[in-house]
Amino acid sequence: MKPTPTRSRFTSIGCGASSRAAASQSSLCADWAMFSGRHMATRSLRWQLLGWLVLPLAAVVSFNVWTTYRNASVTADLITDRTLLASARAIAERIRLIDGAIEAPIPPSALEMFASSMPDRVLYRVTAPGGILIAGDPDAIVPPRAPKGLEPLYFDAEFRNERVRAVAIAQPIISASNGGSALVAVGETLRGHDQLLTGLWLKALRDQLLLVAAAGILALFGLHRGLAPLISLRKEVVERDPSLLAPFGTANVQTELRPLVDALNEAFARIQRQIAAQRRFVANAAHQLRTPLALLKTQATVGLREPNAGAKDEALRAIDATVNGMTRLSNQLLSLARAEQGSASLRKDMVDFAKITREVVESLSGLAADRDIDLGYEGALSSLMLFGHDTLLRELIVNLVDNAIRYSPDGGVVTVSLVLSGDLVTLRVEDNGPGIPPGEREKVFERFYRSLAAGSEGTGLGLAIVREIVAAHDGSVQLADREPPPGLAVIVLLPKVALLP
Repeated sequence: MKPTPTRSRFTSIGCGASSRAAASQSSLCADWAMFSGRHMATRSLRWQLLGWLVLPLAAVVSFNVWTTYRNASVTADLITDRTLLASARAIAERIRLIDGAIEAPIPPSALEMFASSMPDRVLYRVTAPGGILIAGDPDAIVPPRAPKGLEPLYFDAEFRNERVRAVAIAQPIISASNGGSALVAVGETLRGHDQLLTGLWLKALRDQLLLVAAAGILALFGLHRGLAPLISLRKEVVERDPSLLAPFGTANVQTELRPLVDALNEAFARIQRQIAAQRRFVANAAHQLRTPLALLKTQATVGLREPNAGAKDEALRAIDATVNGMTRLSNQLLSLARAEQGSASLRKDMVDFAKITREVVESLSGLAADRDIDLGYEGALSSLMLFGHDTLLRELIVNLVDNAIRYSPDGGVVTVSLVLSGDLVTLRVEDNGPGIPPGEREKVFERFYRSLAAGSEGTGLGLAIVREIVAAHDGSVQLADREPPPGLAVIVLLPKVALLP
């Protein structure tokens, strides 16, 4: 069952002191800042992009250099090991059993194969079964263990504080009395090995660094060409006449730049709307204040020339009425300019629309009581939240209720109601004044239009302000006949956000 709206009658008797909403301060946010020649603290986009291109390439190159070093090390080890094995086999093939004695003449070819530009030292050691030294240096390399079968044993050793790579092989000795194997060990210091390794990986490193440098230069050139449209756009913006707010063409704009150009065009459009609103405000103010100012000048002149005190008082009252009218006109012009900024320019917050409506009705109760008008509020909602601009929503209700009071006869009735219909909030303001003919109901939303049925009272801005404020809050407004007639009903529909208990 729907709650029954209750009507609250607001008069100047028994009510707290009413107060109008204070005028809010509004600031025009700059939507566009022209490019300046000052150096910015941010890094260059070109160098950032180049970094993102070169750094991964450098990481890949570093991995390649490490891999190349590993491969070069394996290659150098393989060459050294094969040379050692060939030398050891050449020595082993010369081992002979002569008259019961084992001899091991060292062939020159076994040592010549180690020839290199580095003064490496070649070590060898041949022992008979039982460990008896046959040839070589007794202090030379000693294998950590005996080879398994005929498989060579590679090992690392040290001789006189130098690293040595060595190999040991077993050479079977067949005799009539017993058998066994001679042990041949050949080693070489690693100066040549290290030189070979360094040469291999330094060449690879040089090639990789040249590749990175070439890629960086090509990438920088490509970035310069790729950023040329952006640089051209910046130049066009810098050199553009500040008064020219026409949008940029987007026919030949690259896909990546399209969002930026669209944003610039949107900013230009907002600036154009704001400039147009300011110009309209200045034009409206100049046009509408010209006549009251002339009238004020005339009234002041008449008052100064009039010798009669009563006539002077009459002139002062006329001046006071003119000043009040000018004040109301100025306030409405400011409200209209604020509302014309549009929805995107407003700083909206969650506001309690029901609370604002009650406060406005109460604040205008004194104005209604002066003419014995029954001003009432009907609404079962204690709180109704909208996403909007507090000052403009308050101005919306003030304009509607103020108009209803002004155009109602003395002793009339003005009713303000607030109901929730689905996802829409319906604000309805009714009066029993002369109403507005259907043929004029669209025209009264135009600036400075005054309905013939309502007479010449008013500035003709109230409903224009209402429409702008409603549009800025994504709502709608319509006029209808009061039920029962005569009178007018103004119906405002606004989207609801949340209903609080």
